Amino acid sequence: MARRDLTPLEARVLAVLVEKEHTVPDSYPLSANALTSGCNQKTARDPVMDVSEAEVLAAVEELKALALVNTVSGSRVLRYEHNFARTMGVPGAAVALLTQLMLRGPQTAAELRQNTERLHRFADVSSVEGFLEELAAREPPMAVRLAKAPGAREARWAHLLCGPVASVQEAAAAAVPRDEEVALLRAEVAALRQLVHRMAAELGIEP
Repeated sequence: MARRDLTPLEARVLAVLVEKEHTVPDSYPLSANALTSGCNQKTARDPVMDVSEAEVLAAVEELKALALVNTVSGSRVLRYEHNFARTMGVPGAAVALLTQLMLRGPQTAAELRQNTERLHRFADVSSVEGFLEELAAREPPMAVRLAKAPGAREARWAHLLCGPVASVQEAAAAAVPRDEEVALLRAEVAALRQLVHRMAAELGIEP
């Protein structure tokens, strides 16, 4: 189906609705307040957002126009539910993968298998990769395998629901685990310290 690119907030709203349907079914469909809290959640989110309820509701209206979200009436508070699988024409397993990619950013197939546990249980990593490859082969594609980041063992995947990844290499580099980044920075600092001490010794001054 023809589709326009989602904004980052629209993608977050949609993903939160899918996530909460599985993780807090008693509260689903979600009220505007609960949906806003889910968008601004500090854990299991990358990037972390800080958006107002008005901004969330504006994104909801856009998603309703795309038939991705419905308003549920019948209670004193308006509630919202997603219509992801039917509108996008993808199975539940693929919805789970896209949801985690929208919530947490690029991830390896192994990370996705772990993070989608509460949304859909995959038998193994190869089954995750199979669904990802199907999403990448769609027209237009919904996912892309990123180039391996320096030092990374596995390639990561990103969703394309917000449009093309600006730079595959840049995105892959950004996906380097933070522990590895810290280790590299520490090594650079140690090397610089050695250089300063050596130069100070040669000049006969205190470093």
